[in-house]
Amino acid sequence: QVQLQESGPGLVRSSQTLSLTCTVSGASLAGTDYDWSWIRESGGKGQKWLGTILHTGGTRIDTPFRNRLTISKDTSKNQFTMYLSSVTPEDAGVYDCTRGVGLQDDRRGQGTQVSLSA
Repeated sequence: QVQLQESGPGLVRSSQTLSLTCTVSGASLAGTDYDWSWIRESGGKGQKWLGTILHTGGTRIDTPFRNRLTISKDTSKNQFTMYLSSVTPEDAGVYDCTRGVGLQDDRRGQGTQVSLSA
């Protein structure tokens, strides 16, 4: 059974970098069959795709985040991590890691709430 679990701080100070890690079990990030993504839901705005790390190791980042978001993976730990710099209150929300691209996924973590402080 494939499971994804997000981890990271629930509270981040404005202007700092938010780092969230997704730990995958039941599937290997070293495989070539799947890509892995981060999405966010916040403030009644619905779900928004942030970026994807491809099975090749390359990334695709949604345009508004290209200057602030980095995604990497550690196949030895079977984890992938997002780094979102210069966070503002608009970055608060529930972050999910998924297996898939964009908002098309077949597995998703439980989500982790991130709040911003001044």
